[in-house]
Amino acid sequence: MVALPFLVMVIILALGVPIAFCLAVAGGLGILLTTGWNWSTLFGILSMAPFASVADFTFTTVPMFVLMAYFSASSGLARDLFKAGASWLSHIRGGLGIATVFSCGMFGAMCGSSVAAASVFSATALPEMRRHGYSEELVSGTVGVGATLDILIPPSIPMVIYGIVTQNSIGKLLIAGIVPGIIVGIFLAAIVYVWAAIRPKDAPRTPPVAWAQRWLSLRPVWASLLLIAIVMVFLYGGFCTPSEVAALGAFAAGLIGVVSGRLKWAGISEALKSTLRTSAMIFMILIGANIFGYYMALSRVPQHIVEIVSIMHLNRYMVILGIAVVYFVISMFMDEIPLMLLILQMTYPLIISMGFDPIWYGVFMVMMVCIGLVFPPVAVVAIVVSATAKINILKVYTGCCIMVIAIILGTIIMIIFPETATWLPSTMR
Repeated sequence: MVALPFLVMVIILALGVPIAFCLAVAGGLGILLTTGWNWSTLFGILSMAPFASVADFTFTTVPMFVLMAYFSASSGLARDLFKAGASWLSHIRGGLGIATVFSCGMFGAMCGSSVAAASVFSATALPEMRRHGYSEELVSGTVGVGATLDILIPPSIPMVIYGIVTQNSIGKLLIAGIVPGIIVGIFLAAIVYVWAAIRPKDAPRTPPVAWAQRWLSLRPVWASLLLIAIVMVFLYGGFCTPSEVAALGAFAAGLIGVVSGRLKWAGISEALKSTLRTSAMIFMILIGANIFGYYMALSRVPQHIVEIVSIMHLNRYMVILGIAVVYFVISMFMDEIPLMLLILQMTYPLIISMGFDPIWYGVFMVMMVCIGLVFPPVAVVAIVVSATAKINILKVYTGCCIMVIAIILGTIIMIIFPETATWLPSTMR
């Protein structure tokens, strides 16, 4: 009986029904089953769940960070970062790939969306690497996995959603992703370098850039550094709430674009439309997940999971490994944000009961999201790279599957040394 709503969700998801409605339908069925087909209870929940799910001022953080991402993308900031990185690293074998990784990481401090980052760098950095003879597997894997850094390094939309759903500090969650994000970025750059060393034909050497031109390439980067400083200083210093930081960041990104002359009215209009579409999609998923959450609460599935694990006396790291495996398998067939919300509803009480830090678990969950975004077949970022750069999807999958080792290694480091995710938030005011 408990499994029936899950089965229904899988069936209607396979039929192509949007995941938000799958969660709502499965949750509604589960509520009826657990209450003995009490329709008044279901209607009572449905009458308040949509409003209660998103009627929180904290949720304004989501559309503001999304708008900041689109303004940053339209203002050409990613192009400036890549050009500067390429100028300074062009003399290294694989230097353009390493420059892409670093520019993705810095762009991550202005953009909380991996999909937006993948689209931007597929149109800027990727063509430049192909022009210099880099293999399509290397360039697509670098851009695809590099784009996932944007949801580890603040601002991060999945971190915000996790914080709201679990009622943890959004500010601490955002800051917690910085060190793991840097570690993953270093591993990714190392993989690019090793790949280029083992297969030189995949990353031919490029002529070094003159020192005068290198210094000149740093001039346009001031706008990006200013925006990054605004976000990080106000967020880490606790001078503003995450919602206020998001609004300030969106305004600053738009202002920089307008002042530089790169952000025209057409770009502003398109950014606003894209923000509305993305935010509406996220909120619909949250509403569906909230209805499904009522079913979880009524059926006491999370509590049963805690009891079963307690009886089995499992090592808590074996539990983490089990969650990672389950997430990895299901992520092949389901989008990442709904999957994160679904896994959270079933595992969060268990994780807290086993003594894990909720901030640490938030970073761990986002690491899992990063893997799912690039691992086939439902690899949204990989699909975006393929469509934008016109590269065969199998080549993109190949590159991403190699580069995703960086995220796996970063996750292992974070499990062995949890302080990598918890130390920086502990120093906040």
